[in-house]
Amino acid sequence: MEQIEISQLDLRFESYRLKNLAAEKELLVSILENGIQEPLKGLYYDKNQILLDGFKRLRCAQKLNIHMVPYQILSEDAVMGIINFLRLSNTKKLSIVEEAKLIDELKSVYKMTTKDIAAMLDKSKAWVSVRSGILKEISNETMDRIMNGQFPLYAYMYILRPFIRINKIKTKEIDNFINLLSGKELSIREIKILAKGYFSGTAEFREQIKSGNIEWALNHLKEKEPGTNLNTMEQRILKDLEITQKYMQQVTLKIQGGQFKDKSFYAQANLLSGGILKQIDAFQKAIRILHDRSSKT
Repeated sequence: MEQIEISQLDLRFESYRLKNLAAEKELLVSILENGIQEPLKGLYYDKNQILLDGFKRLRCAQKLNIHMVPYQILSEDAVMGIINFLRLSNTKKLSIVEEAKLIDELKSVYKMTTKDIAAMLDKSKAWVSVRSGILKEISNETMDRIMNGQFPLYAYMYILRPFIRINKIKTKEIDNFINLLSGKELSIREIKILAKGYFSGTAEFREQIKSGNIEWALNHLKEKEPGTNLNTMEQRILKDLEITQKYMQQVTLKIQGGQFKDKSFYAQANLLSGGILKQIDAFQKAIRILHDRSSKT
């Protein structure tokens, strides 16, 4: 690890990394109080220090007028630098689109095949192919909004994407909807409510959203939602169910897509998964009872 002047850093990969304004604000306070604790990471290639990880820290440093930052070189080879960074993705928690953009770089610039990338990352070819496919299905316009933090990736992947696959909604309609909601700082639940009304509701409702009447649309749909007069326990149960569904989807995708090696990970995962399996029959029974009971109302 070394200290490097931020003006020497090549920022060509900044657009490959998701922005999170809320997280960046928290990081700014942390750096102000404690300095930069984790080094920025990049590769040294063709006499350039190319930054791969640490763009939030860099922007915070610039705002705080910090000129020197800790820096770690992952490789002096471009391909191995990107590969090494992707190998760290389990601990760095890269999103699927960030992984997709880096994989596309390896394919388009360095002419690597799916098989080559999978072998070097010790992943399956399906893992690589899924990420390559993501870039083909998301328009440039929508991708820019997601990467700039104007629209949450989770909302696209788990709320809007199913409309394309199941309801056969055209990509252009999804793009228009995202454009209307971008930068509005809406919660995932609010986006879900609006998406249902926009794609499954009346033409009049769609026009209200197109006219920018987002607050009216939300209030209109919430009034119609069964649950406006829920008691505290009912509200908590619905929230718990929403969180459970979210993390069930996330864990399933990560387990299917990841190939894990660390013995410590397996030791802890075995304990946790064993605890889940002990409860899963009772959990499934309770959920089935709730589902059957609610379907009759």
